Amino acid sequence: MTVSTPTPATEHPRAPRLTRRMACWLYEGMLLFGVVFIAGYLFGTLSQTRNALDNRHALQAFMFVVLGIYFVWFWSKGQTLAMKTWHIRVVDLAGRPVSQTRALARYALSWIWLLPPLAAYAVGVPALTTLLLMAMWVLLWALLSHLHPRRQFWHDAWAGTQLIHQPPPARR
Repeated sequence: MTVSTPTPATEHPRAPRLTRRMACWLYEGMLLFGVVFIAGYLFGTLSQTRNALDNRHALQAFMFVVLGIYFVWFWSKGQTLAMKTWHIRVVDLAGRPVSQTRALARYALSWIWLLPPLAAYAVGVPALTTLLLMAMWVLLWALLSHLHPRRQFWHDAWAGTQLIHQPPPARR
């Protein structure tokens, strides 16, 4: 009887390439357009909001909760719709599906992608400059994954999650 020792690749699978993860990120943004549109329509209808600036903070809080429900639900199942398309799965550090609590922590920590530029906007930085800061920050945050030993995003490392390649099912 031979005992095989696990290789480092099977112990800790590497993250999908950064280009694939960022393509998935952009595709996720396109899919979220529909979620945000329907949620915004629902909020506006139920709150009888006539002007887009009325109830703005309540709408933002509602969208934060709606997006949280979307991501936590899909991540606890392993993949969002965009992640299925790009064959990416989120798992915990042991390779198991993430719990809803861990998915919620990942959702909260994933706002690091947007918070610094939005904070700049909140203190009065012009919108165009904020967009430029947003692009630079997203690029920097994505590139910082190269400093992680397994090329994971840092919010994943802090949440105790990891992105792995999920091969498509075999065709019959």
